[in-house]
Order: sequence, then C-alpha cells, then structure tokens
Amino acid sequence: MDLLCLSNLTKEEILTGSFGLEWESLRVHKNGQLALTKHPEIFGDKLKNPMITTDFSESQVEMITPTYETIDEAFDVFAILADIVNTSLRDDEYLWFQSLPCILPLEDKIPIAKYSDEGIESQKYREALARKYGLKKQMISGIHFNFSFSDDVLKKLHRISGSDLSFRMFKDEVYLKISRNYLRYCWMIIYLTGCSVAAHSSFTSQCLDMMDSRDAYGDYYSTKGVSFRNASCGYKNLKKLYPSYRSVSEFTRDIQSFIDSGDLSEAKEHYTQVRLKPKNPSDYLNSLNEGGIEYIEVRTLDINPFYKCGLIKRDMKFLQLFLIYMLVKKESDYPDWQKEAMINEELTAERAYDEDMRLLRDGKEVTLQSWAAEIINEMYGMCDVFYIDEYRTLKIMHDRVLNPELTYGKRLLNLIEERGYINTNTILSMANKKSSKDSIRTCDDNMRELYEKCASIVLKSDI
Repeated sequence: MDLLCLSNLTKEEILTGSFGLEWESLRVHKNGQLALTKHPEIFGDKLKNPMITTDFSESQVEMITPTYETIDEAFDVFAILADIVNTSLRDDEYLWFQSLPCILPLEDKIPIAKYSDEGIESQKYREALARKYGLKKQMISGIHFNFSFSDDVLKKLHRISGSDLSFRMFKDEVYLKISRNYLRYCWMIIYLTGCSVAAHSSFTSQCLDMMDSRDAYGDYYSTKGVSFRNASCGYKNLKKLYPSYRSVSEFTRDIQSFIDSGDLSEAKEHYTQVRLKPKNPSDYLNSLNEGGIEYIEVRTLDINPFYKCGLIKRDMKFLQLFLIYMLVKKESDYPDWQKEAMINEELTAERAYDEDMRLLRDGKEVTLQSWAAEIINEMYGMCDVFYIDEYRTLKIMHDRVLNPELTYGKRLLNLIEERGYINTNTILSMANKKSSKDSIRTCDDNMRELYEKCASIVLKSDI
C-alpha cells in the first residue's frame, strides 16, 4: 500500500475508523503500598461489568471503553471512566499512575483475581502465569490502544488499488503490513511515551539490577532508560518468539507451533507490541483463520502519571497518525527484521537517554535522534498529502526527539531524583484523584450527560 493509492481518500475517510482503549492500574494506599482489598463492590461482578473489571490481580483494576468512530469520542469516555474509578475508590485508596508496581508484599500475598465458577478457567490461567513468570511481573500495567479503519474505507481502497486479492485477504494485508512496520518502529513510541524509569526495592531483582541509581529511600531508578516496562526485564515471554506476519495462516501456524512446543500455554500468552485481533478472541486462532483480522491492539503505551487517565489525547492522535504512516511506509527487505526490531525495542527502553546508544537499521548503526527526526519529517509529508492539520502534534513530538528533557520519562526522573520513587508517584496519584473529582464537579452539560450514562452502566445502583 503506497501513499499515492491512499491519496485518493479524503481526510475524513483516512481518519475514520474504530478506536478503543484499555487501561490496567493497581490500587494503592497513600503510603504507596498495594491495596489488598477485594475488587470494589461498587463495580459489581467483574465478569459482567462491560467497562470495569480486573486484570491479573484482585488489586489491579482494568478499564475498557467500547469502540468509537473518532479519537475524541473514545478519549472522552476513557477520561470519564478514569473519573468514575478514581472517585469510586475508598477514601484511602488511589490508582497507581505508574506502569511499574508500587510497594509489593511478599509474592504469596499478592492477590490473584478471584472468579465465580463461571470464570474459573480465567482464574486457573492466572495461577499458571504466576507459576511461570512470578507474581511481581504480573503487576506491571499499561494502556492498550485498539485501532481499525472503517470497512467502507477499506472497501474503497480495495477498489482503488486494483488488487487481485479478495476483500478479506486485502483487509488482512493492510493490518499485517501495519503490524510488521509497527514492530520495526515501535522503539519510537517507547521513546516518545515511555515513563517507567524507576522501581521500588520490592520489585524483581532482574529489573532493579538494570538501574544505575538509588534514591534517598533505597529505591531504584535509571538515568538512561525510558521504559523498563518495555525492557528485557519487563513482562515478556521467557523465550523470544518470532512468528511470521506474512499472512494470517502463517502467523496462526507459528503460534500453534509455539503452543505445541510448550513455549506458550495458549495464543493469548504471546506478548508482543502489537496484537492481531479476530472477531472472536476467545477462539483466537480459529477465528483469525476463518474470519481474518478485525483490528489491531497496540500494547506499547506506559501509564502517563501527568494526567488523570494515564494518557494524553495528543499522544493518542499521534499514535493514529503513526499507524497510518506504518501503512504507507515502504518496508525494508532486511531478513532478520524481527530480531533487529526486538533489539531496538529493548535498547530504547533501557538506554534511550544514553548518547552513546545506537539503534540498528538493516544491520547498520544509527542514532535514535536522526532516525526519529527522519520519520517525523516523512509524517509531515504524509499529512500534507492528506490535508491533515496535526502539525502542532508533530512539532511536539519532534521537540521531544531534539530535547529528551521534554519527554515524560525525563520529567518523571527529575521528580524522582528530588523526592524518591514512592513519594513522587503517590503525590501524582493523589493529585489525579483530586483532578477526577474536580472534573466531575465542574464538567459542562454534555460531559455530565456522558458521565451519568457511563456511571449507570458500570456502577451498581444499590451501593
């Protein structure tokens, strides 16, 4: 898919799609310790609430938006969900606005999410993950961005392209190309949005040993890394796995082979920066083979502690542009691209602020700044072609590339050096809870109507 072909679409068409967000966050006390209480009763049955549930732990809230046709709609609901959760927690509990965990108890005290008989398989799956990866790594949290183009737009693009492929196969190839390129270039999203630069001493020694400094309270931080959630010590498969992304059939064949070899227990255990999503995720491989790719899930984003819902809308809009760019960007034919992509992903996560660090581009060394600047310049050109007025967004990202002090990771690092890891993040968590209360109190009529609609769905009325 090239830029010339997509230039036949209008700006509205290229920006129309389906967007959704998911966010995992720990519940903590104001001293930074993990809250060991049960999933808040006000949210009802975690299997039946469509927007608020738990992730791995009973102490780990997960918020899930429905899908919407615009970034603005999805983000507004996402922010309101954050407000609802923030303000519905007990007075002595807060959301932890950090991807790496708070103060953790001994591993056997970390509460795995509990389910009724209806969800017993989910509970058993979590118990198996705990045995395989350890409970502390399960407490790493983040934000997932679900994205697809509208089928009407893809059908128009299919006609324009003159492709001999069926529509189903053409649609698959669109998302496969985006996924291949995203894996190649996700290091840039890690740099621009990464914000997990420190950890409490109760976290895994594997991660702590990678950090080069300690704060006044004995906790650890790195002056070089931007995202230890995405580092080699983050929540990743025990063995590096490289399935084929040339076709859905090759991808599912490889994932099945990993299951057969015992590297994965099931398909959803494959942890990757971007996930192909079928119509029926509960029957993942069969649904992909039979119906193809419905959308993709981007799993790179760290929680942003500087805003009440862990994400800033401008970053979400940039990610949309970036995924469109992944579709028009010509692919490299470098044979070991997946291995190189993993190296770049982890180099950026662990050493983005090290001036001596070099990424690999088709086997040759290159600086992060020069490569990222080239990408943003190409994105400027893409926006010119589509008449997309997001130049301010691109300039902000370019400024982060030129000056690391503007990145979220550096901003957080400066606070941690002054106040310590736990103090910094508890202050931010308490401030974000207050911000949510203020947002609800002062919102306009339109937002209040949306808030009340969401609250009627996710909160038990008898609490």
